[in-house]
Amino acid sequence: MYSKVTQDVIYFLEDRLLEDWKLADYAFELGYSQFHLSRVFKRETGISISEYIRKRRLATAAMYLLHSDERIIQIAFDLQFQSQEAFTRSFKELYKMPPGKYRKLMRTLQGMEEVEMTEKTNIKGWLLSGSHPNLYEMVTDPKVFHTGTRSGLLASKTDAGEGQFGTMMQSFSADNWKGKRIKVSCFLKTEEVVKCGVWCRVDNASGDMIQFDNMDNRSIHGTTNWNIYSVVLDIPSDSASIHFGVLLIGTGKVWADGFKFEEVNTTVPTTNILHQEYLPLEPVNLGFDEICS
Repeated sequence: MYSKVTQDVIYFLEDRLLEDWKLADYAFELGYSQFHLSRVFKRETGISISEYIRKRRLATAAMYLLHSDERIIQIAFDLQFQSQEAFTRSFKELYKMPPGKYRKLMRTLQGMEEVEMTEKTNIKGWLLSGSHPNLYEMVTDPKVFHTGTRSGLLASKTDAGEGQFGTMMQSFSADNWKGKRIKVSCFLKTEEVVKCGVWCRVDNASGDMIQFDNMDNRSIHGTTNWNIYSVVLDIPSDSASIHFGVLLIGTGKVWADGFKFEEVNTTVPTTNILHQEYLPLEPVNLGFDEICS
């Protein structure tokens, strides 16, 4: 799982993406040393804090280019770039085209896709499921995303009662992961959710569930900004399939972006919620003489 340090940093960064803060400012506000903050964040996310800020600012720029008529030079300054040239250079490196061309091309494509969406709402690789999938919708959202150009949105269409849920999910073979411990992570953003989280399940060839976590003991509630969440499971040798996705219980909206699978070593604790209670070595209180205090 990601530590509180990393999640605190991301919450803090997301609220201040457009402000000219330095690492020393973040460290001071969060109560950590710069070294500790940088080391933990890089170890857990694979990128530095400055690289995270750069990618998120560029994603924000992409949203501005698509959904506003703000001049490119103003977008560059709003996002703390020193010049339009520096902004264009960074944007082109990430999105493979300059911002002006991106605005023109993506707006054209978006107009075409909106027409097609009235006929087809499938998302490649993803399935809408759950106890009552008819109460939910699954779409891609080009207006809200963490990085790239869009996110996956799971939202309730009407009131969902207690115990009713929807999920956007995928399933794939466990063959390439057998004998490994994996971390499944993604970025989530929520709006007025009753309860939601990332989930992952491992089944054997008989269809029996042998590993599972749905963040039930650390679920997300209400409205939250982008943050990173993960589950960690072992993939035993008798595993046959892996299933994962985002779970929404009740009403609300949850956006997901940037799913990632990676192997981790055994020093990273598993989040498997099956068989977590340890059995005693011997039976106790066989004569019923002891009572709980």
